[in-house]
Formats: sequence, C-alpha cells, structure tokens
Amino acid sequence: MKRIMGLDFGGKTCGVALSDSLLITARPLEIIRRDRENKLRRTLARIEELIREFDVGLIVLGLPLNMDDTQGERARKTLEFQDSLQRRTGLPVVMSDERLTTVEAEEIMRAQGIPREKYSEYVDMIAANIILTEYLENNRAMLLERFA
Repeated sequence: MKRIMGLDFGGKTCGVALSDSLLITARPLEIIRRDRENKLRRTLARIEELIREFDVGLIVLGLPLNMDDTQGERARKTLEFQDSLQRRTGLPVVMSDERLTTVEAEEIMRAQGIPREKYSEYVDMIAANIILTEYLENNRAMLLERFA
C-alpha cells in the first residue's frame, strides 16, 4: 500500500507528515524551510525526494480557510501550491480544512513541556501531522478500498 503525505504549507515553511504503510497512523516527519515565500523550487524538489523515498501515492494539503469559511490570500497561495504539486509530482493532492491546527499543535507542544521559544522548530510538522491524522480518520473506509 502506498503511503499518504500530509503538508502544512506556510509563507516560508512546509510541514511534512507521513502515514504508515497501513494508512492507520501518521507521524511528523520534517519542516522544509525556504528564504522567500515565492521560492518553491527546492521545496518541491524535497517533496519529490520524500515521495520517492517513502512510496507516497496521495498528498493531503491543509487549506487555511478563514473562520467564516471564506478564502483569503493564504488560501489562494495554498491552492496555487496545490496546482504546482499536482503538475510536478503527478499525484493527486486533496485539500483538507486546516483551521486551528496551529493552535492545536501549540497545545500539544505546551502539554509536552516544549518551551515556547522552540515552537517554531516543531509547529509546522505537528500541524501537518494533525491535518493528515484527521484525513486518515475521516476517510479510512475509502482509503482502504482505494489503496488496498
């Protein structure tokens, strides 16, 4: 079975999480960092490396909607990134509502005793893990049928 990758795409970072091969659990993997928001070549290249290394068959990309369900500038840039990912990797990239995942990630880090000044070292990959975990839980039957 191919794995699923979860991504939390931000202005200068992209958090990455990965499912297990049975599509039951997710784990945070890494944060891909870039100097400028529009410099995506190395980010896309790293994602391609991870796809090959872990035999990924589907990408779940967090969509940062506003609390009133509208799409702002960040959502627009994320949808552009989705298009780039699909063209470059040839994989399906599904969108998943990511509202409040950063807040949830910070709560997890606080509960684990991680000092606030170290949050930036973990927050994006933990948010990606939350996005992927929710997707796996909400789509388990369909995933097992599709990827079995």
